[in-house]
Amino acid sequence: MKETSIQDSRLTRNVLITVFVVLIATLSTAFWFCYQTVKAEAYARYMGIKNVSAEKVSRVVRGVELSAQNVFDEVSANMDTPENVITALRRKANLNRDTRGYFAAFELDYFPEQGTWFEPYIYQPDVTGFEYRQVGSARHNYTKSPWYVQAKKTGETFWSEPYYYYDGTSMSGHYTTFIKPLYDGNGRLACVCGADMKFEWLAKELEWVDESSKHDQQLNKYQMMSKDLDFYSLILDIDGTSIAHPEELSFSITDHDALLNLAQKKGGELDMNVGGVPCTVYYGPIENIEWAIAVVVPKQDLLKPMLPLALVFVLLAAVGMLIVWLVTRTVAKKATSAMEN
Repeated sequence: MKETSIQDSRLTRNVLITVFVVLIATLSTAFWFCYQTVKAEAYARYMGIKNVSAEKVSRVVRGVELSAQNVFDEVSANMDTPENVITALRRKANLNRDTRGYFAAFELDYFPEQGTWFEPYIYQPDVTGFEYRQVGSARHNYTKSPWYVQAKKTGETFWSEPYYYYDGTSMSGHYTTFIKPLYDGNGRLACVCGADMKFEWLAKELEWVDESSKHDQQLNKYQMMSKDLDFYSLILDIDGTSIAHPEELSFSITDHDALLNLAQKKGGELDMNVGGVPCTVYYGPIENIEWAIAVVVPKQDLLKPMLPLALVFVLLAAVGMLIVWLVTRTVAKKATSAMEN
């Protein structure tokens, strides 16, 4: 009788071990498939947000370019006197509020009465409107600037490399400038015009897109991800450095394959540490300009949906083991009772 009890105990133990192994294998496989599904959903979600941000930036850039062309055409038609140039800049400056300022940098001594350097600049220091100042001088010899040299050499329109400007006022910040050379009736270079766009302003536009995405009902229709998302978007230069980003959240991509994708205007995803936080970075090109959009997502955000799943699986495993133990124990008792009778 004692031997029968021992055998029943061993049988129960072996059954429990077998069921435990099968259960763990099954739940692990299910968990892996769920994880892959969450990753796929996250990829689709954040690539979608990246595309929305890229389209937003592209529209802003196109708007600045179209507005700038109107301003430059007005300047080109009024280059007979410096006063007419300034009036032309003032008259057209309000076409696009996304532009920080417009300028026309003339060839040296183009208007002798203005001195050697003549570079009128119409700019908006705040939301109240545009102001004027003359910025060309021996200290600011714009003819030596890379954008002026390139415009004079190529004769084409282009966006300048990102740069930092500082004058101790609200105008200080990171900029890029849309450049176009203008020629006189004899085909000689008269001036190089530019339209400034400030990256800090563009970063705020991206923040608006991010916040809209976090609360968009259609985007969150199936809500596989957690509601408390902590992602953010930024603009990358072709060399992988961030040029428009939330405050204190800049970084550079150094991964060779990712940099190659940026150079070839391809998208992708990259796992890397950003500010010491493990993140996944989803990136892709922006149409009509040599920049890219990146959406940075902390890995803990990606894993948030897995935490309740893991809890459910653990509970299922515990309940399953308890049920098997109770059934096995009941069967063993019945078998022992039958043998005794």
